[in-house]
Amino acid sequence: MSDSKRAVVVGGGLGGLAAACTLAARGHSVTLLEASPWLGGKAAVLNADGFRFDMGPTILTIPNVLRKIFSESGRNLDDYLQLVRLDPQWRCFFQHGSVLDLVENVEAMAKTLDAYAPGSADGYRAFLNLSHRLHRVSDDYFFWKSIGGIRDMIDFKAGFQPKILGDVMSMRMGRSVAGTVRKYIPDARVAQMIDHFTQYVGSSPDASPAVLCGIAHMQTEGGVWYPIGGTRAVPEALVKLGTELGVTYRTGTAVKRLLVRDGATVTGVETVAGETIEADAVVSNADAVRTHRELVNGAASKAVRAFDGRRTYEPACSGVVLYLGLNKAYDHLLHHGFVFSRDPHEEFDFIYRKGEPAPDPTCYLAATTRTEPGTAPPGGEALYVLVHTPYLRPHHDWKRMLPEYRRVILEKLKSTGKMPDLESRIVYESALTPQDIHDRYRVLNGAIYGLASHGKWLGAFKPANRSRDLKNLYLAGGAAHPGPGMPMVLMSGWIAADTLDRDRN
Repeated sequence: MSDSKRAVVVGGGLGGLAAACTLAARGHSVTLLEASPWLGGKAAVLNADGFRFDMGPTILTIPNVLRKIFSESGRNLDDYLQLVRLDPQWRCFFQHGSVLDLVENVEAMAKTLDAYAPGSADGYRAFLNLSHRLHRVSDDYFFWKSIGGIRDMIDFKAGFQPKILGDVMSMRMGRSVAGTVRKYIPDARVAQMIDHFTQYVGSSPDASPAVLCGIAHMQTEGGVWYPIGGTRAVPEALVKLGTELGVTYRTGTAVKRLLVRDGATVTGVETVAGETIEADAVVSNADAVRTHRELVNGAASKAVRAFDGRRTYEPACSGVVLYLGLNKAYDHLLHHGFVFSRDPHEEFDFIYRKGEPAPDPTCYLAATTRTEPGTAPPGGEALYVLVHTPYLRPHHDWKRMLPEYRRVILEKLKSTGKMPDLESRIVYESALTPQDIHDRYRVLNGAIYGLASHGKWLGAFKPANRSRDLKNLYLAGGAAHPGPGMPMVLMSGWIAADTLDRDRN
């Protein structure tokens, strides 16, 4: 192995694992350093009393991103991972008692909507047509390359073609997700369901750019999938692949700082234990903001100021997760479900503007025994409950706040979620709060999804995967382009590796 192909990956989350596999497949000598005793970041697992819970992400979409990573080395994803396609994709419970299933097929869904909310079918079809175009624009200009702003998307030197102008106009810059959805979907309940595609990126539909409406087509086209073994099986498959390709994994190895020469060029890392590891390039899967503020040393303070001065980086939302082991399953639940708030605008106002937990929240549910019975004892249920909350504020004390908010969540599930006897069925319980998420995963202010996608013009843009401020530094993860969510984080790792490899060659 030539000395010009030494790469260090800082952080073993999904983005870091994807980057390590891609680099190794292309001939780089890769060492991955992870501070925690496990690999996979938030895609961790909780086993207790016969129940098994995915601790972090639970929905896998766009599996072709994973397939691309495995194909780098000529491998077939199906030899490493068993995926089950879920349809219906979600079951939605609304405040006044109605239930609506989101199905994959657009025409079947339109017919369902015609009966559920007369007049919604044509609007849904038109919205999916727009979403299809926005997905195509994202594929053409936004995905699979290092992007930090609109100038990175379009080659202006090649001339501004009419098609490019049409595509840019179709992005509806200056308009929000919520406003665009309601232009097509007048029914408040259906609009609330469509809003929640944006929750993959932990941001308010009222403040997020309309181009994120493309997520709807990504899901209807690519499907919703469950890996047997849970989403934890995804990092396990990547680690297996990386091991076969020669990646060196070192858990329990925290990085203290990046080594920077002349304030401009990254040359390696120094661990907390004092070990120096030289490298020709570093991929940081740590939070992009914390990478610059905590891992870049004083000699590169100019680079840090440039990063911070480029824009104000707002954390995405955080959340409270309840892991409930039940002695009896609820037959009316599907694998994925949403128990919706009475008023999404009130809910998002509390979370994203006031910075306080919503008094009437939306609860996301994962009831995995529907697809994999072994996640709970016979007849039981491993029920995962996620409620979005604000990112950590200085006055938030979640040791004090959790018992009260747990009560709010359970009451919501008992009433709107049609589980009146829920508490009597709980035989095991654990929880994660925003403070726990901040401490456990070392993310910015407990933000689950990295950086918020707020801003109707530029909200979709995150820090580019190739650092603009430090040579040989590349960024991956939910706080780097293209943003949060399992497929996007995996894509960020591939982009960081691909960009590094192209720069080296």
